Amino acid sequence: MALNVLVVDDDAHVRETIGIHLRNAGYEVRTSKNGIEGGYAVLRKRPDLIIMDVQMPYMDGFELLAALRADQETRNIPVMMLTTENDCHERAKTLGANCYVTKPIFADKLLELVAAHVARAASRGRPLPPMATRHALPAPA
Repeated sequence: MALNVLVVDDDAHVRETIGIHLRNAGYEVRTSKNGIEGGYAVLRKRPDLIIMDVQMPYMDGFELLAALRADQETRNIPVMMLTTENDCHERAKTLGANCYVTKPIFADKLLELVAAHVARAASRGRPLPPMATRHALPAPA
């Protein structure tokens, strides 16, 4: 059975692009366009990993992350924050993000991070430490 990744981003192009790369790598992908929809998606089917933007309408990524970490049923889901914001690292760490990645990100690096977080969570059977990784990648040339 394919591992399930939820992508939460208000930019349809970002959702579609990440979804294509993840599906081509064999993951099951669901998408949501804001934190509220993302929260409902988590309740409908628990994902193995969440990739989430910070700046979104209605409920931003930090608000959704805080809600996930406050709930016993969702607090151990690995969360990668994927954003254009360079100055949000500390807040993401404080709220319990497992990874903070600055957009844009190359597909091979994204897939490497996804595989690492899903594998670590599955192999250990316990939650990943908050902010296990932080990556800022250059824009494509």
